Amino acid sequence: METDTSLLSVELEEKKQEELYQQLLLQTVRKIQGDTPSGKVIRPQPGMCVKTLSLSDQKKVFLNICQSETVPPPPHMSQEALVNLLESEDPTSYRVPMSLGEPHTEVDNSSQGCTVYDVVINNEFFQKCQKDTLFQQFLIAVSLEGLGNKYSLELSRDIKILKNRKFMGSLAEQNIRTKNKPVIQEIDSKESRSLNSAKRPEFCLLIEPPTGNAEYLIAEIQLPGVMSARSLVLDLGEDRLLLIARPSLFHLDIFFPLLIDQENSVAEYNTNTQMLTVTMPVVSS
Repeated sequence: METDTSLLSVELEEKKQEELYQQLLLQTVRKIQGDTPSGKVIRPQPGMCVKTLSLSDQKKVFLNICQSETVPPPPHMSQEALVNLLESEDPTSYRVPMSLGEPHTEVDNSSQGCTVYDVVINNEFFQKCQKDTLFQQFLIAVSLEGLGNKYSLELSRDIKILKNRKFMGSLAEQNIRTKNKPVIQEIDSKESRSLNSAKRPEFCLLIEPPTGNAEYLIAEIQLPGVMSARSLVLDLGEDRLLLIARPSLFHLDIFFPLLIDQENSVAEYNTNTQMLTVTMPVVSS
């Protein structure tokens, strides 16, 4: 059995040099600007305002669900597929990329203090939610869950969408983390246009160990007809995998249920079984 490990090793030396350069550059920037995390500042656009309650103290909480083209959209899903997902055992398998802002205190229409959170999603997905009540309800539920997990909150699911207000208080700029250097290489514009003809390969996601705290997320992707790892373009984000098999054979874009460590992930392509295995350490919460 022959395993082609060139998928990552081809750029190993270049990556080391790039990491050294980035480290020196980061040190210089930090001396000038201070120790701030890398990212991109976005200015959210108004969307809709949702009113709810904090269950611990029964105080009013508002969600400014905003929109920005900078935030990537979730994978396409039909209403029928969403219904099936919500009825499944694991509805959290469909992830909506969003930026959750820090809480800020505002004054509501009754001149009472309240807590406001800004949630930023992709602008095209926001418009889809505006046109489809089911997707809108799903978006609100995901936003409440995301804020609850991030800030250890218990927010009421009894919500009210404010019809005459798109946001409460003011919308602050947010700093979102920029995507890391691709594991393999960038995709040029011609390849991007040809993705429509590519097929979605069969794949499975495994969690190791299967019980207890997850340590690794393993993606096994079947790529029949791919003879070499050199025809693969692989890009890993903290919760996303993008794979393209040239020339326009396969295209896979999936989100993970867990955050992974891109820098220490390893990919191997077995030319006999024509399977790509991506082993990704899970970031401990």
